[in-house]
Amino acid sequence: MMRATVCVLAFSAAVLACGGTPASPTPAQTTPVTTTPQPGATGCARTSVGLTPLDDLAGGTYKGLQGGLYPGGSRVMPGFHQSAGLAIARAIGPLDSDGRASAAGRYVLISIGMSNTTQEFSQFKPMADADASKDPRLAIVDGAQGGVTALQWINPACPCWATIDARLQSAGVSARQVVTAWIKLADAQPSEGWPAYAERLRQETVTVLQIAKSRYPNLQLAYLSSRIYAGYATSSLNPEPYAYESGFSVKWTIEDQIDGSPGLQFEPVTSARAPWIAWGPYLWADGTKPRSDGLTWACSELSASDGTHPSTTGRQKVAQALLSFVKTDPTAREWFAR
Repeated sequence: MMRATVCVLAFSAAVLACGGTPASPTPAQTTPVTTTPQPGATGCARTSVGLTPLDDLAGGTYKGLQGGLYPGGSRVMPGFHQSAGLAIARAIGPLDSDGRASAAGRYVLISIGMSNTTQEFSQFKPMADADASKDPRLAIVDGAQGGVTALQWINPACPCWATIDARLQSAGVSARQVVTAWIKLADAQPSEGWPAYAERLRQETVTVLQIAKSRYPNLQLAYLSSRIYAGYATSSLNPEPYAYESGFSVKWTIEDQIDGSPGLQFEPVTSARAPWIAWGPYLWADGTKPRSDGLTWACSELSASDGTHPSTTGRQKVAQALLSFVKTDPTAREWFAR
């Protein structure tokens, strides 16, 4: 895949993205990448950074590289990739602790990521568990951990992986019952600029997917998200435009699999190096400037202490988006619903 000269954050960031139904790629066109940035504005006064959300950038470019969520600048995934995901999703069923099909067994959704990820997934879990449409055999386990960056997750010896194992055990399930995951990664204090950091995060994401597949051999599907708006950030933890640009890391990773990258091979299952991957809900919006679907981020939805982590209302917003996604996405609803 051409990406000019180049082919999640353990601390706190979140972003989600959504898949869709097959459709033809959006024709190439010129789309402005700026709206009305606010020079000199900081904290809650920075209600816009003047960037166009990736889904609204379909057919356009950002600093010379194609927007959209999927190849061709499209908002939706290619039909053949969705068909592959549907076939995998429809084959998912309860497993015993050794990973064998069992009507009396269970199957597991885990999360992997940083503090924003665990904060949001911790809100999602009770909402999903209480949803009447959820399959009672589905166990939801939060594996994301505060302070664990993408750079740490790519280490197979990171204690973070053992922590997930312990949480699975506490939930009465095993690693071989894990079949799907929500993954959102980022790094603390990135400084490489564009597109170097986005490319590094892409490479880290690929490695995390490969490690997860090796640790959870029945992991079949993974949904990736990038961060929410960070224009209100008051520290260098992971400010804009890094939060926005992390969406390209997810986009490129998914496109690599669609393009047949050997490192992301998901078929056949016996020799797969990664699960099948697609966007989860995409949640970046340019502050209070409405996205085409109306999504915005108010300062009150981010933590007053750093403008980076979601506040209680921000966590609920992401959790609700994730719940809506697993109930409506064609592949996710196959394993989520009873």
